[in-house]
Amino acid sequence: MSDITVPSVVLSDGARIPQLGLGVYKVADDEARTVVATALELGYRHVDTASFYGNEVGVGQALRASDVPRDDVFVTTKVWNTEQGFDETLRAFDASLERLGTDHVELYLIHWPAPTQDKYVDTWRALERIAEEGRARSIGVSNFQVHHLERLLGETSVVPVIDQVEAHPWLQQHELREFCAARGIAVEAWSPLARGRVLDDAAIGRIAAKHGVEPAQAVIRWHLQQGLVVIPKTVNALRLASNLDVFGFELDEDDLATIAALDSGERSGSHPDQVG
Repeated sequence: MSDITVPSVVLSDGARIPQLGLGVYKVADDEARTVVATALELGYRHVDTASFYGNEVGVGQALRASDVPRDDVFVTTKVWNTEQGFDETLRAFDASLERLGTDHVELYLIHWPAPTQDKYVDTWRALERIAEEGRARSIGVSNFQVHHLERLLGETSVVPVIDQVEAHPWLQQHELREFCAARGIAVEAWSPLARGRVLDDAAIGRIAAKHGVEPAQAVIRWHLQQGLVVIPKTVNALRLASNLDVFGFELDEDDLATIAALDSGERSGSHPDQVG
């Protein structure tokens, strides 16, 4: 068992989310069981899954098989686009809990705003109900842009605690982060390494060499110092350990300025207005 302690971010509802976790997008069910088990052994206490990932069963099996108490692990899952709507979301959440084999999750998210469906407001009201019942300790959104958040805040009563979006040195999301900060919404980064492509950036390589670390460690450290929650994905045990080993060094002002200059708006995934 690792002696690494990951710091937490305090959410607006008082809950604490480990700032560094494991994402399991595109990890098959059987493999997810193994990867999550390894991650828990290494010291991870935050796992991010979704109904769309098709691996909630494997994640749940790893949680139950682990010596780590269930209440010590922060579990996130999400409602998929085709499951949106008030009643549909309540059913989808029940199905996620059944697959995970748990009676609650720490965080439940709307996976995408799916604007062409125009259901995310009703979906959010279902999340409010789920939170009232205590079956999701916190509720939030994923891939919401400022205009989606503005509508949600204008038409509902509960402010999301978090917005999980694509973010990395090439897509730093300053406008969205400023909007969220002003309203007490934490920001969480998926694809924090731009699906690995940012690791080949020469500037990142120089920063990593300067600190004697891997490029991925330098980028994850950047996320942490930006105050972002970050969920890098890997199925490799060595990289799982390496991604967690980012608390023994700190990027300096020159490093931060260098990375700030890399922001180009380049996405590795889809634009939220074009999904669903």
